Amino acid sequence: MPTRNKTDDSKTLILGITGCIAAYKSPDIARGFMKLGYKVVPVLTKAATQFITPLTMQSICGGKAITSLFDLKNDNQFSHLSLSSQASAVLIAPATANILSKLANGTADDALSTLVLASKAPLFIAPAMNEKMYQNRKTQKNIDSLKKENAVFIGPQIGSLACGEEGVGRLAKVSLIVNSVEEALSDKYDFAGKKILVTAGGTREAIDPVRFIGNRSSGKMGYACAIELKNRGARVKLISANCSLSNPEGVEVINVETSKQMLEQVKANFSWAQAVIMSAAVSDFSPKKVLKEKIKKGKDLSVNLQKTPDILGELAKVKGNKILIGFAAESQDLISNAAKKLKDKKLDLIFANDITKKDSGFSSAYSELTCISPVGTEAIGRKLKEEAAAIVADKLKELFDSKILF
Repeated sequence: MPTRNKTDDSKTLILGITGCIAAYKSPDIARGFMKLGYKVVPVLTKAATQFITPLTMQSICGGKAITSLFDLKNDNQFSHLSLSSQASAVLIAPATANILSKLANGTADDALSTLVLASKAPLFIAPAMNEKMYQNRKTQKNIDSLKKENAVFIGPQIGSLACGEEGVGRLAKVSLIVNSVEEALSDKYDFAGKKILVTAGGTREAIDPVRFIGNRSSGKMGYACAIELKNRGARVKLISANCSLSNPEGVEVINVETSKQMLEQVKANFSWAQAVIMSAAVSDFSPKKVLKEKIKKGKDLSVNLQKTPDILGELAKVKGNKILIGFAAESQDLISNAAKKLKDKKLDLIFANDITKKDSGFSSAYSELTCISPVGTEAIGRKLKEEAAAIVADKLKELFDSKILF
């Protein structure tokens, strides 16, 4: 028997192999992970065995190659539940259009689809198929559905296909597949699988078709938080109010204008999220009456105001075990006002920002924050907003580690 690199029993990868000519690359994929210390458990569909034998994978991986549900049932070491719970990750490479359809629709009619359905481990998919099959609207619909469930797709790439055509559908390079999974599972991707809702910017409340009540928020802090969390593996939705910033790549952006619209979108996405970071500056008041025509210059004007919806107050009523983080922009009594908001809104953390200080706060590249929790206060100091966002993310990670979430 060949000598294999020492494996770490805590690092188990289920390698799903489906019926595609690109299955000949699966042994190299397995070797790549074994060099990194992973225990690789190969799971082959019936069609996959027409392209590569279970004995080949078994010889390379040094353990049983699973080809049917009966292999799981008859093996004292594995069942579809025990094996799926042991897995650090599930990788399907190559993944055919057929397996994408099964997974998107919850079908569990073989060992691989059953293991995926039973597993809570991160799911990685490296598709390989004819370009026409890949571009088919049903395949794309299945891919979109799986992405919404946090599956991570690696490729496919453009190149020569088995049918002799040139196009998209070629299995990603082995090194890219291995490195993408390893990076996603490393410490710097500590939010992998987490769903986080972030708000940013400043809401506007119309007075007439031209004028509005607003604030000076640029949205930079919220955008920095969204980018930091996305870069660390989270799936992020960003509800953005009146920002001129470019949409962060890989972040779903929902644009709103008013506090009412922001409330509607926050409530609509609240059940999806495990944590909410409310960094938006929401107007406290709006005109009771919005004039349909532009107010002409020279006329005296009196605007009657009413309170806008209390978004954090609404979330506090239905918080459950979700994590809520707020921001407080204050011009006086910074700590006491922020601490009161923390308690009243049932927040897990609040970051207070003194807006009277020069070169920090609204529109600035810097923020000078103080972190307040139910157990204490910590001065963060003046930081670039990107640096401050990393600190906010670190604090959120601590909360995730200390809480049992759904």
